[in-house]
Amino acid sequence: MAAGGGRPCCPPGSLLGLAAVVVAAGWGERDKGWEGAAGLFVCVCDFIQYQHFTSFTRFCTAVNVYVKVFTNSPFLVCMDLALSQERIIDPSYLWIGPDGRDLEGQRYVNLTDTGKLMVMGFRESMSGAYTCILSHKIIETTTQEETELVETYKFMVYAYREADHAYQVSVRFSTTHCKLKINGLFVEKLNKILNSTISYLTCHITEPSYKCHSIRTPKNGLQHELFVKFLVSPFAPGWEEVCLKVPYDCEDVTNRRARQAAEQIWKFFHQLRQILKYEFHAVPAIQYVDNSFSMTPIDSCRPGFGKNHHTHQNCASCCVVCGPGTYSPNNEVTCRTCARPQAGMYGAKSCY
Repeated sequence: MAAGGGRPCCPPGSLLGLAAVVVAAGWGERDKGWEGAAGLFVCVCDFIQYQHFTSFTRFCTAVNVYVKVFTNSPFLVCMDLALSQERIIDPSYLWIGPDGRDLEGQRYVNLTDTGKLMVMGFRESMSGAYTCILSHKIIETTTQEETELVETYKFMVYAYREADHAYQVSVRFSTTHCKLKINGLFVEKLNKILNSTISYLTCHITEPSYKCHSIRTPKNGLQHELFVKFLVSPFAPGWEEVCLKVPYDCEDVTNRRARQAAEQIWKFFHQLRQILKYEFHAVPAIQYVDNSFSMTPIDSCRPGFGKNHHTHQNCASCCVVCGPGTYSPNNEVTCRTCARPQAGMYGAKSCY
């Protein structure tokens, strides 16, 4: 039988493939493909019938949403896609935050009359389950009998950061013998020149090292090569002062500087034959091995954040806030699991 206003009532216990709605409005959702449009997320729901067919309650599985720190969340809409296209009789919305409190009247939320919720200035401590309970009525057109329908929508909202980028560089040089003292002096001089090249970007060379290997080749016999490697890091002394000029987070700035420094290093080795001729005239026996230069990006996450490709598939490249029971004390890429579940909050840097 048709119902006046709202959807026809579904049989109790039936599973419906529906969609919870998330509306983008200048928000920090990770999936760039949805930016500036409505993002639709599958939400499977189930009806439970109460009180002799006069009241139904429906529960939806949680939808994951990722919000970049210091930005506003997308609008979370308290209904599914099908319901958003229909008339709703006497709707009432109740939003509950991760701490179990009613969100109405909270200064950090934008809660509209139509059941949309935006969390403003999102921080890692705001992560967790945001639940909306929508109650509305369905009225039979012939009997005017009213049926109350209660629907629960749950959103798991996670703070995330962009990963910090550094670059691992490896390069080789030929030398006359592995036991020469000049080999170490050459690598020291090389590091000084590279640091001078990128210092204006507040970047520097870290973890420099080298090994010398003897290599026999079919054509040239026994040769000796220096295998040099180092890390191009954007965290040279003074990088914090650069970040003070940024109103929110500094990741975009540090990553841009790291990329520029990596480009400068690449140009340096691209022109290295000339540089060796003029800068290293005291060690002419050491020569750059052509095409030996390689550069690999290395990601790290800020304390309290980590990557998890399994749990956060839709934000696999993000540094997502560590969940309860996990922590990250430094710039590792993954969150550690606490031996005991002391860490009951999001973004923990330790288990205590």
